[in-house]
Amino acid sequence: MEYPDGLHYTKDHEWALEEEGVVTIGITDYAQSELGDVVFVELPEEGTVIKAGEPFGVVESVKSVSDLYCPVSGEVLEVNGDLEGEPELVNSSCYDAGWMVKIAVSNKKELGELLSADQYADYIKSLK
Repeated sequence: MEYPDGLHYTKDHEWALEEEGVVTIGITDYAQSELGDVVFVELPEEGTVIKAGEPFGVVESVKSVSDLYCPVSGEVLEVNGDLEGEPELVNSSCYDAGWMVKIAVSNKKELGELLSADQYADYIKSLK
């Protein structure tokens, strides 16, 4: 499994990358692996305001349907429209082409409450 440094992680298996007040969010390599082949992704509309820890969408795979939980609070600036036609991007490129939403973060302190790559890797080990 791959957990790139520089990203923030949640115990719900989302990752967050902060760049100049905008946070890009997706699901981790572990999450996409556990889900199996992703067949559908439901994401919020641009302009939606979401609080940290609240669901912001749904990912459906051949195995299950799972809610997506937002790592930080803020307003959705951009949604990855490529996932509508190619949901399998979540499996093939979960940290790049398979990103889900970009959010204007309203409280940067929330990023400090998330896990580092090493902490997330340790958390995954504790699940087994």
